[in-house]
Amino acid sequence: MSNSRPNIVVVLLDDVGFGAASTFGGPVHTPTLDRLAARGLRYNRFHTTAICSPTRASLLTGRDAHVTGVGTVLNSAFDHPAYRGVLRDETAMVPRHLSDAGYSTACIGKWHLSPTWESSQVGPFTRWPTGRGFDHFYGFLGGETHQFEPTLYEGTRPVHRPEGDDYHLTEDLVDKSVEWIRMQRAMTPDRPFFLYLTPGATHAPLHVPQGWREKYAGSFDQGWDVVREQTWAKQLAEGVTPEGTGLTPRPEEIPAWETLSADERTVAARLMEVYAAFLEHTDTHLGRLVAELEESGQFDNTLFCYVVGDNGSSAEGGPVGALNYMGTLQGLAESTELRMAALDRIGTADSYAQYPAGWAWAMTTPFQWMKQVASHLGGTRNPMVVSWPDGIEGAGSGAASSATSTT
Repeated sequence: MSNSRPNIVVVLLDDVGFGAASTFGGPVHTPTLDRLAARGLRYNRFHTTAICSPTRASLLTGRDAHVTGVGTVLNSAFDHPAYRGVLRDETAMVPRHLSDAGYSTACIGKWHLSPTWESSQVGPFTRWPTGRGFDHFYGFLGGETHQFEPTLYEGTRPVHRPEGDDYHLTEDLVDKSVEWIRMQRAMTPDRPFFLYLTPGATHAPLHVPQGWREKYAGSFDQGWDVVREQTWAKQLAEGVTPEGTGLTPRPEEIPAWETLSADERTVAARLMEVYAAFLEHTDTHLGRLVAELEESGQFDNTLFCYVVGDNGSSAEGGPVGALNYMGTLQGLAESTELRMAALDRIGTADSYAQYPAGWAWAMTTPFQWMKQVASHLGGTRNPMVVSWPDGIEGAGSGAASSATSTT
């Protein structure tokens, strides 16, 4: 096989709003995304669905999510042809086509496209990654997992995470991606490859290795109302959004920052610090994947698509956030006193944290809402645009999230 055909890498982050990354005017440093955007294309009208599974079904098939049978998140599937959460055989996936065309294919990270009743080591495996065209799978099947102690599969076999006190899932997934690419280059240097890398970040739980959160200490004490205004101004100044783009009012359901108590603001700011560190940590380690492609001479023949992310920021932490958001989703109350006492545990293996809905709203600037809610812009009906190198602009498609691609 000729090696002139490009390799393809698709990175898909989870629950990252349009206004989070520095590449799109946000407050979180994303050096790898910045660097790719500077040498490639920056899209500001990348269409997503409202929640995880449908976006993944659409991205991997090129079809409307309802046509694939995954019109809603698999956790809430029901008996309607468009919402059963069972991928239809007639909506073949991209890896199947690429595999048939001679590509090596790997899915590393989050899948979230196998029905719950098929998500065990007894299968059936027809709707697992290796049953849908991927030669190799290493990752987790559900919507989320613990970042320090994840539930992992390799192929169709459950595996333990690698040993070590400093383990983090994002780092492991990048390690496995680099190892797989090196193996492909050594064993089948004439075959192009398709890598679909989908970290758990920045879906809850917000987990980040020690030392990363401190980079953002005090960075969000001004609150979500101010951060949203700052992000909006930067997006306009940098041309991320068209001239005339305004801000919709803060929804009544989201409290103003100043109405929170001092302790509630302290906890909310800490949760956002951890979220920001989680995103920067992820982006930084993705830089190791880019470096591997560059150092091996493969980057210039690789279509690298970095999608940020699969839908908007998540408001699942509620108005004031949560130390254990799975508990709060089930109605288990957390007092502010409990959160304050556990302040230093947020982001560690002893927490399962999620930030407040106000931060989700701010991280999806300039859109009205966040994950699960269709949104619009304020102040203009001008179409969003695609930003090209050297200032050339072209029409985009869709809305609500961001992506970067380069060759």
